[in-house]
Amino acid sequence: MSDLEHVTEIDRVLRGQETGRDTLVTDSWRRCIETYGMDPTRPDPAHIVPASQLREHREQAERLVATARSGLRALFRQVAGQNYVLLLADAKGVCVDFFGDPRFEDDLRQAGLTLGSDWSEDLAGTCGVGSCIVTGEAVTIHQGDHFGLAHTPLSCTSAPIYDTCGQLTAVLDISLLRSPSPKSSQNLAMNLVRASARRIEMANLMAMTRSDWVLRFSTSPEFLEVDPEAAVALDGSGRIVGLTHGAQACLSPESSDSLIGQRIDSLLHLGVDDLPDLMRGRPTEDRVLHLRDGRGLFGHAIAPQTVRRPMRSAPPQTPECFAGLAGQDPAMQGLLQKAARLAAGKMPVLLLGETGTGKETLARAIHVAGGPPRGFHALRCAGLRPETVAALEEAKAGTLFLKGVEDLDEAAQGALLKLLDRREDLRVIASARDRQVTVPGATGLREDLHFRAVGAVLDLPPLRLRSDVDWLIERLLRRRTAGELQLSPAARAELAGRDWPGNIRELQSTLDTAVSLCDGRVVDLPDLPARITPPTPEDDLEAILDACGWNMARAARRLGVNRSTVLRRVRKSGLTPPA
Repeated sequence: MSDLEHVTEIDRVLRGQETGRDTLVTDSWRRCIETYGMDPTRPDPAHIVPASQLREHREQAERLVATARSGLRALFRQVAGQNYVLLLADAKGVCVDFFGDPRFEDDLRQAGLTLGSDWSEDLAGTCGVGSCIVTGEAVTIHQGDHFGLAHTPLSCTSAPIYDTCGQLTAVLDISLLRSPSPKSSQNLAMNLVRASARRIEMANLMAMTRSDWVLRFSTSPEFLEVDPEAAVALDGSGRIVGLTHGAQACLSPESSDSLIGQRIDSLLHLGVDDLPDLMRGRPTEDRVLHLRDGRGLFGHAIAPQTVRRPMRSAPPQTPECFAGLAGQDPAMQGLLQKAARLAAGKMPVLLLGETGTGKETLARAIHVAGGPPRGFHALRCAGLRPETVAALEEAKAGTLFLKGVEDLDEAAQGALLKLLDRREDLRVIASARDRQVTVPGATGLREDLHFRAVGAVLDLPPLRLRSDVDWLIERLLRRRTAGELQLSPAARAELAGRDWPGNIRELQSTLDTAVSLCDGRVVDLPDLPARITPPTPEDDLEAILDACGWNMARAARRLGVNRSTVLRRVRKSGLTPPA
């Protein structure tokens, strides 16, 4: 089909004429014209988000990517011989994981089949990922089905991935740069992508509900234990607390009401006490479930993997956008819980911390957790010009992030006050290195601006005082190499023992350098750049020992001294490990 024929067909659809296209496609074409204001005659190029924006999307999808990656590798091995590429996009349409043949990297990037591509329908027009997000169903958008002229050579088959609460959380897509003309040529691709999405949902449910019973279903006993169609997680009273998307069709196909919170005995002739009878050890054909509507299924129950322990006061659940900012460091976990509570309000927040501790990353997480999508406007306060501030007069409502608020000169402070007086829809989050900024009048910050920028204070610890350094090293390396490289034990010990005066920023730079220098699949000591070892204050000793779990050898490496020196200083200070 020529470009002219494609544009002509879109025009005929808009005039209400039948062209033989699927209704799903023609509905999307109408949205592209009538809702998004797109021009079908313009061959718009692919949209690739900036690296900083991609990092945000990948951080928020990190848990899903980790769960899905082994399944994606297996799927790619199945389809790579036919020149397919795999994309895992988040719920906003941005590709956060990608598998493709590096020989065609330039062609794939030009077509938007690459990491960071944005396939949301309102930006890319009718396409596999975008249409899947809008409809919530698996789709094939084949060649001329695409709205944009730049995408008509492609064939894209996408399936939605739902989280354990039934919300669409990602889209799995397999695409071809060029394919045979019949749309039916993608039927196998559709079967593969649907099956892979179902397995990813199953793996996610199993990982997220280890302390609950899981009941898996199949219409065939042969596939019950190896590839079930759906599953639900049940708490101790038999209420559904999690599910895969297929559970609705299995248990309640006639109802659109959410199954979350419903008792399993309202849907099946089955109670919690009957679940042990459905575990392995009985023939699968004997594990029949009788639904209340008269239908039958086969069921496989999996007992809780961890024992529930009553907690006097369970810590509050922090939003997903905070999940990738810390491991099991008590101070950071407490700080993130506090940040999550503050996110819902409008009061100003001040983030204190040394350079490189992650203040802007935390500011963005607070912004995301604060509600629906809004603008995030970051201003570097050093050298800030009043005209730069004035340019925000028409900015989108949202968050105003002041980076290094103690660096504001008098003119910039005046301009900011005028802006904030007129724009009450801008919530201020500020960062500072100088702790004196918390005291009114102690720095050059005007008192009237002080109370507009300094509210709740969150104090980010330096990396040398955090106990989750190993977790952070692993996370940054995985993000940098997509799990393709690993650290040798010697390199890991060396990194864990460093002082990190540049904090997370220095750690990231060190890993980037090491990855670039590494020849094989293992990063070793010779690949690491030399450490920076400024003197550490004496009064940091106890905090560093706590961060190192009172491992004297690790604390010595972090302090840049001998183990005997650490022992001598511990005895001299009268320090003892916690009970």
